[in-house]
Amino acid sequence: MTYLADKEGYYGEFGGAYVPEILHACVSELQDTYLKVIGTPEFRKEYMALLRDYVGRPSPLYLSEKLSEKYGIRLYLKREDLNHTGAHKINNTIGQIIIARHMGKKRIIAETGAGQHGVATATVCALMGMECVVYMGETDVRRQHVNVEKMKMLGASVVPVTSGNKTLKDATNEAIRDWCCHPADTFYIIGSTVGPHPYPDMVARLQSVISEEIKAQLQEKEGRDYPDCLVACVGGGSNAAGTIYHYIDDERVRIVLAEAGGLGVDSGKTAATIALGQVGIIHGAKTYVIQDEDGQIEEPYSVSAGLDYPGIGPMHANLAKCRRAEVIPVNDDEALEAGVSLTRTEGIIPAIESAHALGVLPKISFHKGDVVVLTLSGRGDKDLETYLSYCSDKR
Repeated sequence: MTYLADKEGYYGEFGGAYVPEILHACVSELQDTYLKVIGTPEFRKEYMALLRDYVGRPSPLYLSEKLSEKYGIRLYLKREDLNHTGAHKINNTIGQIIIARHMGKKRIIAETGAGQHGVATATVCALMGMECVVYMGETDVRRQHVNVEKMKMLGASVVPVTSGNKTLKDATNEAIRDWCCHPADTFYIIGSTVGPHPYPDMVARLQSVISEEIKAQLQEKEGRDYPDCLVACVGGGSNAAGTIYHYIDDERVRIVLAEAGGLGVDSGKTAATIALGQVGIIHGAKTYVIQDEDGQIEEPYSVSAGLDYPGIGPMHANLAKCRRAEVIPVNDDEALEAGVSLTRTEGIIPAIESAHALGVLPKISFHKGDVVVLTLSGRGDKDLETYLSYCSDKR
């Protein structure tokens, strides 16, 4: 038994490819192509060289003495925030744009919430000389202004989306509409483990460099290549998938994922998909979705633009259903407090997405001396105004 995707792109009952007829050829072409490209020595050589020399990998595995002492464990932070562009997203965009180039695509589109995926996509498009269009909800354009300006500086066209809640779900809707209108020359770089097969599996494979490095780094630091527990935030789930990929079938390793509780699971202002979701279809995949009794998708809410999504990747839906992973909601205030605390005790300003992973630590019962790895998926430059507003309100 494995918790990874089968040949049809299913994780248990979740996954698959539910796409309009106009996109069937595009999706089928990608399904037939991605593993062949990723499996070649030429891809591996170029991909790993760019991760090393352009992104700056491997990212450090840092032992936090203060958090370790607080929880009675050995807590390591996997520093994806130190990558070029400031998050884990670049691991995926570099891989996908090499695949797009192999397929002869000239135009790249993407969706983004917190803006980190948009910046990473604009970055690799600049590197490879390709046209780039990024869809972003109007609400997120306002609260992630710094990343919007970075994308424009890199030469991307940023399209504000004004439908729905004007956040990540709506940006994804518009990106799919664009793809439907330009199926021949356009490659859609999806930023997370969501969407139709092969995207969840492809993104997870490209992000698996995170867990590949963790194995080597733990062997060096702890004399064994596995932790007792892995912790990551989860919205769509790309940083979480990368963190757990090489451990997903290793039952010695506990998996804890933090989803966005918003103002509280029962408040009506939340993005806690595992806590509230029902099985449905969203953006081309079968997974858990926050929806009403008629199957209409509910508008999610989180202070974190990157976790503000009413679904979850099919990998994580299956892990939750099978109880392989514990998925725990973390509310806005809990995440913000954890982010501020790390800033003031370790001198590391985490993205608010990553702060949700920090915020779940008090909710976990550890054994004394456990080796724990927590992935800091990104840095918090983009979130300074939100942090400062929170600190001001606390005074």
